[in-house]
Amino acid sequence: MHRRDFLTGLVGTLALAAAPGRALAFGDSSRLVFAQGRYAGNWAPRRNALRRLAFEIGNRTSIAASPEEKPLDLHAPELFLHPFLYLAGDGPIPDVGQSALDNLRRYVTYGGFVLCDGSDAGGAFARSCEELFARILPGQQAGRIPPEHVLYKSFYLVDHPAGRTLQRPYQTGFVHNGRLAVAISANDLGGAWSRDELGSWEFEVTPGGEAQREQAFRLGVNSVMYAMCTDYKEDQVHIPFIMKRRR
Repeated sequence: MHRRDFLTGLVGTLALAAAPGRALAFGDSSRLVFAQGRYAGNWAPRRNALRRLAFEIGNRTSIAASPEEKPLDLHAPELFLHPFLYLAGDGPIPDVGQSALDNLRRYVTYGGFVLCDGSDAGGAFARSCEELFARILPGQQAGRIPPEHVLYKSFYLVDHPAGRTLQRPYQTGFVHNGRLAVAISANDLGGAWSRDELGSWEFEVTPGGEAQREQAFRLGVNSVMYAMCTDYKEDQVHIPFIMKRRR
């Protein structure tokens, strides 16, 4: 779904959700602000992760990203102000309630993108997210995102989805109307991104060290670019081949 459709859904949802006499503002529309999903559990196991990703986004791309993420309850109508939702955890995600399920269903079907990032060793958070979005999108099951998907070439050419660990050599996801709406990682991307207040990396990256950390950042950048541009890059990568054939 195009951003125009996403904003159309946003306006309708906020109009329904706003209480009488209360105004909701768009804020600074010139910067990308990451929304981080908040629920009854450890919803931010890597508290500095998005700040560092925002810094890298600003340095590596033309996107201006806010250094402060926006924690939002999953049932909050303000979620629709943000095209990119980061949902993290270090264990099975608890029951989020029917209002959150309904809100997330509207979010992903209107054009929002969700990146689920598990930091636990056993992959329980990733599995619970697969179950959660299977409920949100009835009739669908999580499938592996193929290595040729545009997500892996939206900015960088990413060979494999790495994070702080390599629990899985793949990501899973959910597709809605031909668009990847949810990507799920069990490799602790946030752990690879996190720096402390003194600028030191908070966690070691295994088994690939700093080269693997760079892959995690590249996947983070690609995820943001995909959320903002969806399949635009899919068409662009074919231009050299089209021009060659025309010559």
